[in-house]
Amino acid sequence: MERLPSWIRQHLAALRALLVLTLVTGAIYPLVVTGVAQALFNGKANGSIVQKDGKDAGSALLGQSFADADGNAVRKYFQSRPSAAGDGYDPTSTAASNLGPEDIVDTLPVPGAKDDEGNPDTGRQSLLTQVCARSRAAGELEGVSGGRPYCTPDGVGAVLKVFPAVGTPTRAVSVNQACPAAPFIGEYQGVKVECGKPGEDYAAGRTVAVRGAARAVVPADAVTASGSGLDPDISPAYAALQAPRVARERGLPLDQVKTLIERNTTGRGLGFMGEPGVNVLTLNLALDHLKG
Repeated sequence: MERLPSWIRQHLAALRALLVLTLVTGAIYPLVVTGVAQALFNGKANGSIVQKDGKDAGSALLGQSFADADGNAVRKYFQSRPSAAGDGYDPTSTAASNLGPEDIVDTLPVPGAKDDEGNPDTGRQSLLTQVCARSRAAGELEGVSGGRPYCTPDGVGAVLKVFPAVGTPTRAVSVNQACPAAPFIGEYQGVKVECGKPGEDYAAGRTVAVRGAARAVVPADAVTASGSGLDPDISPAYAALQAPRVARERGLPLDQVKTLIERNTTGRGLGFMGEPGVNVLTLNLALDHLKG
């Protein structure tokens, strides 16, 4: 029998290798790994789903918000940290805000103006103003001071644009406080501070962040989003801040709520990596279970 040409034999060998590797890596290996995972780590392999009353309430690995239809915090629940994933905790849009610490100047909305899609101009909040606004809101919710260094009392970044950029100031503008708001300080180096005028270009000025005397009571994770936007945990400090409100809203002893926080707190990975965290979903479900 005449042998096949070498190029045909090479193609057949390649085809056989393709079929064998497809079978091994595309079928056998995934089935073995899935079987081992289901047998030894069933809960984690299926997404660490947490149930309430026989129904899926969420995943212990993914955060979620505990707010009403209007976006207001439900006061009887512990609140998660902010999220930049889509409209908040959207697994299909996991992302960070990509804003850095030097993002401190807002773009003020211009009254009556519209964007390219015909929607009212909403401007753009800097990272600093977002932090200030969140801190103020958290302070109001928990009944504590929401003030922070570099934040104004009305919850925006305490930032001036000073003119000229070099030399003796002749003009100073609180660029994150839209007129007719009263500037957070009256004078800067002997120059009266003006409120910001929406639509005016202040890019030529020197940016000056003003540190106030306020001490931050609200923890950092209450005012900043995680890198994924899906972090299920909050810090023990943020949980402790919320405990009095939750205990009061549920009519529970504060010590009982603190005990639940401890039970739902995980330590550092391998004893030294990361920071302790409190899983918000499991903690809130434990509270619901207490009340039957």
